[in-house]
Amino acid sequence: MFMGASTKKGYDIASKSRKIVRSLIENKIRHLSPQERSIIERIVHSTADTEYADITKMSGDFVSESIDSIVKGKDILTDINMVKVGINKYFGDIKCYINHENTVELAQKENITRTAAAMKIAMFEGFEGIVVIGNSPTALFEVLNLVEDHEMKVQSVVGVPVGFVGAAESKKALQKSKIPHLVTEGPKGGTPVAVAVVNSLINLKKEF
Repeated sequence: MFMGASTKKGYDIASKSRKIVRSLIENKIRHLSPQERSIIERIVHSTADTEYADITKMSGDFVSESIDSIVKGKDILTDINMVKVGINKYFGDIKCYINHENTVELAQKENITRTAAAMKIAMFEGFEGIVVIGNSPTALFEVLNLVEDHEMKVQSVVGVPVGFVGAAESKKALQKSKIPHLVTEGPKGGTPVAVAVVNSLINLKKEF
């Protein structure tokens, strides 16, 4: 399967689209590694927005740490179910605790959002692997706090929450951390971006 295509017709369309994307952004990403370029190309392909070539930033260890986690079959943790269902061809566990029976109770008890509470539930459940935040800045802030307090083990974080309240700030905080990461600077991001990044990493695993 290539870019979600499962038939020859679908493959031809996806391949042509990828070539168009590459022609539009190649000058902006030529300084990156082939793996980093592949991730950004997939984001742009998934969103039809070439600005992601400018605003997508990765730490130098993001690709290697993320693929190491995937190769080892460690868990992938998402902030919402929509991100979870978009991830395909992964043979490990993809977890989301937004609807966990204890999430609402914890959110009410600590006066935090459900997505932030879900990150704590994941920590209680012994999560270790890649965290993928596509929508919730409060979830990303919670992950940063849990890692800083040595309560959660993460191998990398895809931090691409979307919105005008807290999204840009949460991503800046992630960039300042030592956690291997990918972010989209500013308010842009969301489920399609998060899914594109993870599916691209899963495909890249074959090269390592």
